[in-house]
Amino acid sequence: MTQEEKVQAILLVVGSIPSGKVCTYGKIAEMASLKGHARLVGTVMKKLPSGSRIPWFRVINSQGKISFPENSEKYQQQKSLLEQEGIVFKGTKVNLKVAMWQV
Repeated sequence: MTQEEKVQAILLVVGSIPSGKVCTYGKIAEMASLKGHARLVGTVMKKLPSGSRIPWFRVINSQGKISFPENSEKYQQQKSLLEQEGIVFKGTKVNLKVAMWQV
């Protein structure tokens, strides 16, 4: 699989996450046939162009946390977007048993 094909596979999976659900970097990699490439998912999300319609904010880490530093603007933006979709936080975590996208 070429790098471009890997990126497209990741974007396809992330674009499929429904509103009100989240998915982890590792699970996205697995679903894109890239098991073990969770960091690549993060890199692809980081390089999304401004104004992209890909729902990057629905991607969180395996601990159920947002990966941005807690006091950062990006953290607040991601948390706000998730809460607008009905995602509930307990402290800094999302309950993955409730909010995780199950295919």
